[in-house]
Amino acid sequence: MLHTNDINVLYYIKLLIEYINSFMLRWTKLKKRLKNYDFLLMITPILLAAFGVVMIYSASMVTAVADGLSSTYYLFKQLQWFILGLIGFVVFAAFPYRKLQRLTKWIVILSVISLIYVIFFGETVNQAQRAINLFGLFNLQPAEFVKLGIIIYLASIYAKKQDYIEDFSKAVIPPLILVSFLIVLILLQPDIGTAGIIIATTLIMISCSGFKVKHLVSIGTMLLLFIAAAIPIMATDNRLARITGAYQPFSSPETDGYHLVQSYLAIGSSGLSGEGLGQSIQKLGYLWGAHTDFIMSIIAEELGMIGVISIIGLMALVVLRGLYVARYCDDQFGTLLAVGISSMIGVQAFINLSVTSGLLPITGVPLPFISYGGSSLIVLMISMGILNNIAKDSNEHFESDYKLDVKNSTDNLTKKGSKNYANFNKN
Repeated sequence: MLHTNDINVLYYIKLLIEYINSFMLRWTKLKKRLKNYDFLLMITPILLAAFGVVMIYSASMVTAVADGLSSTYYLFKQLQWFILGLIGFVVFAAFPYRKLQRLTKWIVILSVISLIYVIFFGETVNQAQRAINLFGLFNLQPAEFVKLGIIIYLASIYAKKQDYIEDFSKAVIPPLILVSFLIVLILLQPDIGTAGIIIATTLIMISCSGFKVKHLVSIGTMLLLFIAAAIPIMATDNRLARITGAYQPFSSPETDGYHLVQSYLAIGSSGLSGEGLGQSIQKLGYLWGAHTDFIMSIIAEELGMIGVISIIGLMALVVLRGLYVARYCDDQFGTLLAVGISSMIGVQAFINLSVTSGLLPITGVPLPFISYGGSSLIVLMISMGILNNIAKDSNEHFESDYKLDVKNSTDNLTKKGSKNYANFNKN
């Protein structure tokens, strides 16, 4: 006969078994939902963003204290953006990307309204009127979101125009007029770096849309004319000084070339493994933008070439994996969308690293996933969510097509076997 204690033990064992069964059932369902997502495209951007939070804290603590803030001010701000970015990532990884094509009109309208609004009522950040203050809580930069909006617009419009994609006047020119208008609005802020990313991404997407080579030459010619017309307007003394500082930094190491010289000092003292996390000298008030534009210089100084190569390798992995998803997507809209997102990340990383190493003048372009900045990080995480949804959709289509092929092959073999068996019986 069982005692009361024995009954209680059996009850708790039964309860534990039920909990384990429930957990295993939910885990099985979760695995089925996640199995078609691209593991590398899920983990890599999250790792990069998490690493960025650590490096922002390391690079910004002195700057924060010098500005009268807590040493953890930029750390917690970036953590806030990281959490919002993760939410955006999860939402858009689950949101069917094809529905974005139906929202293209509203995305374009919001892009135009936000860019016009910021010109007249925007907050000034780094000598440029490029941010909107939301309810006094935080600033958002519309141009960052417009980058993704333009990619969605171009992917949608060129996917629809595939039947007459070789007609230059009907297929090519109309979308470029709208994109050019948006670029002009961004240049008026002014934000040359973001405009450059959009131009380069647009050209890459156009080249992957099926246009003839002569059309690409025509577009290149128009772009050169546009740049030639913009140079007299955009060429201020400050921007000319940035060009001098980029290409002749040691001719004026205490003025125009100061930032790049300090970046060189950080990179040059790094060695293979660096000075150690948190041990940078250049972040102690010497290097401007240590947690923003020049964060790669701090990574080099603290973590050495091993750290630099690791970060560049992970970013290259994201870009190449995105292009792989584009290659095997069976939908033209998804293909162009994946190409655009991958190109945007690659171009942005290239521009930032070029500024850090002196190949390009300072443009204010953050290092993807790593540099401090909420708008950039949120847009990048949303973009990666969209890219994961494209990968998931492609894998599901591949799996269903594979099962259908196997079923058809099995049916054909069964019919053939039955026919042979019938013929054998007749004989």
